[in-house]
Amino acid sequence: MSGFLERIKGVFHRKVEDEKAMYIIAGLGNPTKEYEKTRHNVGFEVIDVLADRLFTSVDEKKFKGYYGKAVIGGEKVILLKPQTFMNLSGESVRAAADFYKVDPDHIIVVYDDVSLDVGQLRIRTKGSAGGHNGIKNIIAHLGTQEFPRIKVGVGNKPPRMDLADYVLGRFPKEERGLMEDAFKEAAEAVEVLVKEGAGIAMNRFNGHKEKE
Repeated sequence: MSGFLERIKGVFHRKVEDEKAMYIIAGLGNPTKEYEKTRHNVGFEVIDVLADRLFTSVDEKKFKGYYGKAVIGGEKVILLKPQTFMNLSGESVRAAADFYKVDPDHIIVVYDDVSLDVGQLRIRTKGSAGGHNGIKNIIAHLGTQEFPRIKVGVGNKPPRMDLADYVLGRFPKEERGLMEDAFKEAAEAVEVLVKEGAGIAMNRFNGHKEKE
């Protein structure tokens, strides 16, 4: 009987270990076709590129979003696309973090930034929301600003244009190519961040032209 119980216990522990994730990579955006390829959805596009690089897909539904599993440098990662709409992104991120017991410093968030030039990247390990409602909600749900993030520049809005209209608009043709390159670079930055740490990732990907 004791041998049977030991086997059951072993299966249970293996299942718990299988469910344990080391990192959550969350790309922010808005669901539905209406918002596809808009400036506010660059986080989703980076996750799609990263999923292709890691030979996985993000189509399992849970945590108020879509997710997929992969491995980066021996670390199990969860790729997450919240489906809550941008302003409630924290609900999805917190649900995944609670399920996998991932601490905030291992939650990497990828999102758009209007203060950076089109296609420019900036990696930070902590910081305020900077006016970004998705990040504001994540901070509220995690109870901390101390989680790494990769900001992808979408350029500043034209004068007299409403910010919401700008970020919910699509890139003109001449900028789309720059963004496609930026998505690949941001996906690579995620891998470097996980495998080599924030310091090396920031040195490699933070552009010297960035606005401070």
